[in-house]
Amino acid sequence: MSLPERSSYNSQSGADPGLRQVIGRLSTTLERDQLVTQVTHDLQQQLAVDRVLLYYFYCEWKGQVTFEALSHPQLSIFGSTGPDECFNGDYAALYLAGRIRAIADIETEPIAECHRDFLRNLQVRANLVVPVLTPQGLWGLLVAHHCQSTRIWSDRDTKCLQQGATTLATSPAIRGDQSDDFG
Repeated sequence: MSLPERSSYNSQSGADPGLRQVIGRLSTTLERDQLVTQVTHDLQQQLAVDRVLLYYFYCEWKGQVTFEALSHPQLSIFGSTGPDECFNGDYAALYLAGRIRAIADIETEPIAECHRDFLRNLQVRANLVVPVLTPQGLWGLLVAHHCQSTRIWSDRDTKCLQQGATTLATSPAIRGDQSDDFG
Protein backbone atom coordinates (compact mmCIF):
# COMPACT_ATOMS: atom_id res chain seq x y z
CA MET A 1 0.00 0.00 0.00
CA SER A 2 1.30 3.43 -0.81
CA LEU A 3 0.98 6.51 1.32
CA PRO A 4 -1.70 8.94 0.20
CA GLU A 5 -0.44 12.02 -1.58
CA ARG A 6 -0.15 15.14 0.49
CA SER A 7 -2.98 17.45 -0.29
CA SER A 8 -2.30 21.05 -1.17
CA TYR A 9 -4.45 21.94 1.85
CA ASN A 10 -1.45 21.23 4.10
CA SER A 11 0.79 23.72 2.35
CA GLN A 12 0.80 27.35 3.52
CA SER A 13 -0.57 28.59 0.19
CA GLY A 14 -3.54 26.24 0.25
CA ALA A 15 -4.23 26.45 3.97
CA ASP A 16 -7.49 27.69 5.28
CA PRO A 17 -7.47 31.54 5.32
CA GLY A 18 -8.33 31.56 9.03
CA LEU A 19 -5.41 29.25 9.77
CA ARG A 20 -3.07 31.45 7.71
CA GLN A 21 -4.26 34.45 9.71
CA VAL A 22 -3.60 32.71 13.02
CA ILE A 23 -0.14 31.58 11.88
CA GLY A 24 0.67 35.10 10.68
CA ARG A 25 -0.48 36.62 13.94
CA LEU A 26 1.55 34.14 16.01
CA SER A 27 4.63 34.85 13.91
CA THR A 28 4.22 38.62 14.36
CA THR A 29 3.65 38.21 18.10
CA LEU A 30 6.79 36.09 18.49
CA GLU A 31 8.82 38.59 16.46
CA ARG A 32 7.51 41.49 18.56
CA ASP A 33 8.13 39.72 21.87
CA GLN A 34 11.69 38.77 20.89
CA LEU A 35 12.42 42.35 19.84
CA VAL A 36 11.03 43.89 23.05
CA THR A 37 12.91 41.34 25.17
CA GLN A 38 16.17 42.11 23.36
CA VAL A 39 15.72 45.90 23.53
CA THR A 40 14.88 45.95 27.26
CA HIS A 41 17.75 43.57 28.08
CA ASP A 42 20.28 45.57 26.04
CA LEU A 43 19.18 48.85 27.61
CA GLN A 44 19.34 47.46 31.14
CA GLN A 45 22.94 46.43 30.47
CA GLN A 46 23.97 49.64 28.65
CA LEU A 47 22.47 51.96 31.25
CA ALA A 48 23.56 49.81 34.22
CA VAL A 49 20.19 50.31 35.91
CA ASP A 50 18.11 48.04 38.11
CA ARG A 51 15.13 47.79 35.79
CA VAL A 52 14.12 48.60 32.22
CA LEU A 53 10.53 47.96 31.32
CA LEU A 54 7.90 48.39 28.68
CA TYR A 55 4.62 49.83 29.89
CA TYR A 56 2.19 48.85 27.11
CA PHE A 57 -1.14 50.65 26.62
CA TYR A 58 -3.78 48.00 25.98
CA CYS A 59 -6.50 50.65 25.74
CA GLU A 60 -6.66 54.43 26.05
CA TRP A 61 -4.35 55.40 28.91
CA LYS A 62 -4.66 52.04 30.63
CA GLY A 63 -1.68 49.77 30.52
CA GLN A 64 0.64 47.42 32.30
CA VAL A 65 4.24 46.30 32.50
CA THR A 66 4.50 43.59 29.84
CA PHE A 67 8.30 43.24 29.62
CA GLU A 68 11.14 43.93 32.00
CA ALA A 69 14.89 43.40 32.26
CA LEU A 70 16.19 43.30 35.83
CA SER A 71 19.45 43.46 37.75
CA HIS A 72 17.86 41.15 40.33
CA PRO A 73 14.66 39.03 40.17
CA GLN A 74 13.32 40.52 43.43
CA LEU A 75 12.86 43.84 41.59
CA SER A 76 10.19 42.42 39.27
CA ILE A 77 7.05 44.48 38.79
CA PHE A 78 5.79 42.42 35.85
CA GLY A 79 2.06 42.95 35.33
CA SER A 80 1.94 46.17 37.35
CA THR A 81 -0.74 48.50 36.04
CA GLY A 82 0.31 51.77 37.61
CA PRO A 83 -1.78 54.45 39.30
CA ASP A 84 -4.65 55.12 36.89
CA GLU A 85 -5.60 58.32 38.73
CA CYS A 86 -2.14 59.75 37.99
CA PHE A 87 -1.86 58.94 34.29
CA ASN A 88 -4.62 60.68 32.41
CA GLY A 89 -5.24 62.45 29.13
CA ASP A 90 -3.09 65.44 30.16
CA TYR A 91 -0.01 63.26 30.72
CA ALA A 92 -0.78 61.19 27.65
CA ALA A 93 -0.85 64.37 25.55
CA LEU A 94 2.63 65.26 26.80
CA TYR A 95 4.00 61.84 25.83
CA LEU A 96 2.16 61.96 22.49
CA ALA A 97 4.08 65.19 21.86
CA GLY A 98 7.35 63.34 22.54
CA ARG A 99 7.91 64.20 26.20
CA ILE A 100 10.97 62.68 27.84
CA ARG A 101 10.85 62.64 31.63
CA ALA A 102 14.03 62.30 33.67
CA ILE A 103 13.75 62.29 37.45
CA ALA A 104 17.07 62.22 39.29
CA ASP A 105 15.49 61.82 42.74
CA ILE A 106 11.81 61.09 43.30
CA GLU A 107 12.03 62.53 46.81
CA THR A 108 13.01 66.04 45.66
CA GLU A 109 11.30 66.22 42.27
CA PRO A 110 8.09 68.26 42.12
CA ILE A 111 5.71 65.45 41.09
CA ALA A 112 2.18 64.49 42.08
CA GLU A 113 2.08 62.72 45.43
CA CYS A 114 0.28 59.71 43.92
CA HIS A 115 3.14 59.39 41.43
CA ARG A 116 5.78 59.66 44.17
CA ASP A 117 3.98 57.03 46.28
CA PHE A 118 3.66 54.75 43.28
CA LEU A 119 7.40 55.02 42.51
CA ARG A 120 8.28 54.43 46.17
CA ASN A 121 6.20 51.26 46.16
CA LEU A 122 8.22 50.07 43.16
CA GLN A 123 11.47 50.85 45.03
CA VAL A 124 12.36 53.50 42.42
CA ARG A 125 14.73 56.30 43.34
CA ALA A 126 15.44 57.70 39.85
CA ASN A 127 13.30 57.36 36.75
CA LEU A 128 13.74 57.96 33.00
CA VAL A 129 10.75 57.63 30.64
CA VAL A 130 10.45 57.95 26.86
CA PRO A 131 7.36 57.32 24.72
CA VAL A 132 7.07 54.59 22.10
CA LEU A 133 5.16 56.40 19.36
CA THR A 134 3.71 54.59 16.35
CA PRO A 135 1.65 56.08 13.53
CA GLN A 136 -1.43 55.07 15.54
CA GLY A 137 -0.29 57.04 18.60
CA LEU A 138 1.17 56.31 22.02
CA TRP A 139 1.84 52.55 22.01
CA GLY A 140 3.77 52.41 25.26
CA LEU A 141 6.43 53.87 27.52
CA LEU A 142 10.01 52.63 27.74
CA VAL A 143 11.18 53.20 31.31
CA ALA A 144 14.51 52.92 33.15
CA HIS A 145 14.47 52.66 36.95
CA HIS A 146 17.45 53.18 39.21
CA CYS A 147 16.54 51.77 42.63
CA GLN A 148 19.81 51.84 44.54
CA SER A 149 20.28 55.60 44.73
CA THR A 150 19.60 58.88 43.00
CA ARG A 151 20.92 59.30 39.48
CA ILE A 152 21.47 62.25 37.22
CA TRP A 153 20.55 60.99 33.78
CA SER A 154 23.09 61.87 31.09
CA ASP A 155 22.37 62.84 27.50
CA ARG A 156 23.81 59.44 26.55
CA ASP A 157 21.30 57.69 28.84
CA THR A 158 18.42 59.58 27.27
CA LYS A 159 19.66 58.93 23.73
CA CYS A 160 20.03 55.19 24.45
CA LEU A 161 16.46 54.95 25.74
CA GLN A 162 15.17 57.04 22.83
CA GLN A 163 16.96 54.76 20.36
CA GLY A 164 15.36 51.74 22.01
CA ALA A 165 11.93 53.36 21.70
CA THR A 166 12.60 54.17 18.05
CA THR A 167 13.69 50.59 17.37
CA LEU A 168 10.41 49.36 18.84
CA ALA A 169 8.22 51.99 17.16
CA THR A 170 9.65 51.37 13.69
CA SER A 171 9.43 47.58 13.82
CA PRO A 172 6.82 46.19 11.41
CA ALA A 173 5.78 43.78 14.18
CA ILE A 174 4.78 46.77 16.33
CA ARG A 175 3.79 49.48 13.84
CA GLY A 176 0.75 47.56 12.65
CA ASP A 177 0.07 45.91 16.00
CA GLN A 178 -2.35 48.15 17.85
CA SER A 179 -4.98 45.48 18.43
CA ASP A 180 -2.74 42.69 19.74
CA ASP A 181 -2.58 42.18 23.46
CA PHE A 182 0.41 41.07 25.48
CA GLY A 183 -2.02 39.35 27.86
